[in-house]
Amino acid sequence: MMMGDSRISSFLLSILLFCLALIDNIGVEASHHVYIHLQNYTPRKINKLLRTTYHFQPKKHWMNDPNGPMYYKGLYHLFYQYNPKGSVWGNIVWGHSVSTDLINWQPLDPAIHPSKKFDKFGCWSGSATILPGDKPIMIYTGITDEENTQVQAFAEPDDYEDPYLEKWVRPSSGNPIIEPDEKDMNKTAFRDPSTAWLGPDGEWRLVVGGRMEEKGIAHLYKSKDFKKWTKAEDPLHSKEGTGMWECPDFYPVNLTGQNGMDTSSNGNGVIHVLKVSLDEKRYEYYTIGMYNTDKDKFTPDKTKSIDGPGGLRYDYGNFYASKTFYDPSRNRRVLWGWVNESDSSDDDVGKGWAGIMAFPRKVWLDGGGKQLIQWPVDEIKMLRGNNATMNETKIGKGMHVRSRGTTANQADVEVTFSFPSLDKAEKFDPSWNSMEAHELCELKGSSVEGGVGPFGLLTLTSPKFEEYTPVFYRIFKTVDNSYKTLMCTETGRSSLKNKAGYKPTYGGFVNIDLSTKEISLRTLIDHSVIESFAAGGKTCITARVYPSIALHKDSNLYVFNNGTEIVTIKSFTAWNMNRPYQMNN
Repeated sequence: MMMGDSRISSFLLSILLFCLALIDNIGVEASHHVYIHLQNYTPRKINKLLRTTYHFQPKKHWMNDPNGPMYYKGLYHLFYQYNPKGSVWGNIVWGHSVSTDLINWQPLDPAIHPSKKFDKFGCWSGSATILPGDKPIMIYTGITDEENTQVQAFAEPDDYEDPYLEKWVRPSSGNPIIEPDEKDMNKTAFRDPSTAWLGPDGEWRLVVGGRMEEKGIAHLYKSKDFKKWTKAEDPLHSKEGTGMWECPDFYPVNLTGQNGMDTSSNGNGVIHVLKVSLDEKRYEYYTIGMYNTDKDKFTPDKTKSIDGPGGLRYDYGNFYASKTFYDPSRNRRVLWGWVNESDSSDDDVGKGWAGIMAFPRKVWLDGGGKQLIQWPVDEIKMLRGNNATMNETKIGKGMHVRSRGTTANQADVEVTFSFPSLDKAEKFDPSWNSMEAHELCELKGSSVEGGVGPFGLLTLTSPKFEEYTPVFYRIFKTVDNSYKTLMCTETGRSSLKNKAGYKPTYGGFVNIDLSTKEISLRTLIDHSVIESFAAGGKTCITARVYPSIALHKDSNLYVFNNGTEIVTIKSFTAWNMNRPYQMNN
């Protein structure tokens, strides 16, 4: 190596070490690993082998958090954190795509990019609010300096008559509109403003995620004109021991029915949801409770949800930084979530892309009022092609039943299982109550014989079973003669090639009445992502996998049972999924 090259390499290394130290420094926070030497690199050819087909992702490069999703003048808009120069986090701008159906997406030029004094060092996540007169506005986090000071700025369309909203302006006058109070706030942990809502007093409110020591905080701000904002005396909600609250989302849901509600809705028959993304744990939890408009306080209902990391989660797998929006065209609330890669940064650079969105989900409150239900939006049915079916098929212990006629690496699968009795359900050891669901899944995996279960699907399975990803149930009987239903997704055997990748076991419990002795499972398979929905959407698990053998015609789909109780496939349909006619890729 020449002397000049050596000095350059040393210089780059010193910058990298400085940035990593900066991230680890107490009081200075960021959300992603920093790879300075990779931020501006992409291969000449994009590797499409494991790219998804019907899950949203840009044509190339890095993508993370969904930003400002909304419906405007007949178009769905999705903005997202995007690196236009490489496939690791860095150089972040707001990518922008539009769709008429949430399936086919047209990419547009980035909407927001660092160029102002208040966002020179970064344009981070934010939300859209539709103001009276059908006028959308964005509030997002700007990074003002090398010390990672975080402020909230606004952007508005250059032309409200343009349904594509291709140009956005960020006036220097009036920006930033919210700055941290450095006396009692952490200026490096103050980000991701929510969609705003209008209170009964005619004032707007929004929350910004924050942290003070180990307390997670949803800072509350109020405004009469949407330009001048005042910090409320108390946060909307906070919780000790939870760490930084990223990407807070606060919205109302109906106590009955599946209809969505505008974010400003309140009154009888309404309850509220507060969702936060836990930076330390890299997953999200939500609480259901009451919003007192007089005191501007949200109080979780202890009978419905635990307030803390042990509480309800949107998804018990690889799913983060989510954002919902109200869709007035179909009277529903729609959820977007970012699904990160599980391979290495070097793998991502080699592929030329990283990050996808989970398939958009409709969200509503279940009949018991104790949790949310999530289900792929109905538009997904547009992509269904030929299907394979099975009905009233019994599977005994150790049996695998193959689904033939299915494109197994690009499918939508719906199956209902039934079992004659719960008498053989394993006893639930009380000591397991201290374990998280994924830990119990690791202990009681798909290959461990049980009573009622494990049974479920073997997805992305190679011809000789060298690679496969199980999605399955296991039912336990507790000391009080009730039952616990465990849902698991194992990725440990998903790839022979990706040995250095992150291949965890995911798990979540399913709140279901088993008196019918039936349980359903829906799984979306799209090359490198597996999204599963238990019992009509009560528990969801998303996983990233990178098969090297189970590809195309060598990918198979099976139904299996490894329990002593016979399980019946009451109904089974697997649809081949067609490609959208227009997609970013």
